[in-house]
Amino acid sequence: MGKPRGERVNGVLLLDKPVGVTSNRALQMARRLLGAQKAGHTGTLDPLASGLLPVMLGEATKFSADLLDADKSYRATVRLGVTTTTGDAEGEVVEHRPVALEPGAVAAALAQFTGPIEQVPPMHSALKRDGRPLYELARAGVEVERAPRRVRIHGLRLVGQSGDTLVVDVDCSKGTYVRVLAEDIGKALGCGAHLAALRRTAVGPLTLEGAVELAALEGLDIEARRACLRPVDELLGTLPEVNLDGELTQRFRQGQRLAIDAQPRGGRVRVYGADNSLLGTATINEWGVVGPERLISNEKSTS
Repeated sequence: MGKPRGERVNGVLLLDKPVGVTSNRALQMARRLLGAQKAGHTGTLDPLASGLLPVMLGEATKFSADLLDADKSYRATVRLGVTTTTGDAEGEVVEHRPVALEPGAVAAALAQFTGPIEQVPPMHSALKRDGRPLYELARAGVEVERAPRRVRIHGLRLVGQSGDTLVVDVDCSKGTYVRVLAEDIGKALGCGAHLAALRRTAVGPLTLEGAVELAALEGLDIEARRACLRPVDELLGTLPEVNLDGELTQRFRQGQRLAIDAQPRGGRVRVYGADNSLLGTATINEWGVVGPERLISNEKSTS
């Protein structure tokens, strides 16, 4: 096997993905610009969507699952009166309907979709049936039955309304299809709708604040690009912190369970060593014993 391309670069890049670029393409461009061996992202954004795409580099990839399961926030533009084959602006127009809304109708419709709701996944999605993505079946003109999925809409706020267009902020659980939400809002208003634009504004504790665009990254030298990286532990900011002394640091790095009567019990924590460096994550059982979960390599890297 040949030597891996790139260097050992660890950290998190808050990337502001542009419209028209796939998440994987944006990931690979960022990895190349940073000269990194290993990279991954934490949840796909459709080419139609822009916004926050956290890119995990090196050791940070070990914690990508935490963000895959995290809540997300979006700003969605919903076009009323027009339905499409895909539920968004990339599909063909199916129907035009007049939009005549009574006062308070939009607020009442949005209220219907706050809290736990059920969504039927769209045919134009990456979910698989018998090993084939649903979007392949949809392109072949085949529609199959999909079981509803329960998701949670934590917040749904009207930001603006102009003519037949609504702009709403959505805070939701993982697995939420915002284009299905847009379609369902249109159904509740009796006029139909589709998702005209989408911008992701937050993934778990990470937000667009300080995010960098690919074009801006290209304009920097390699040192300045790597200076844009956030530390790995920004991914774990919601977890309580446990600090270890020198001897316990070494034992934890070796994957040993530690009986140190740590708190809080019965959950996950982030663990730091004697030099205040992140060692990884762990679980603490009901007796206060720390069990290593995912460990950070202590090999030197470029960041």
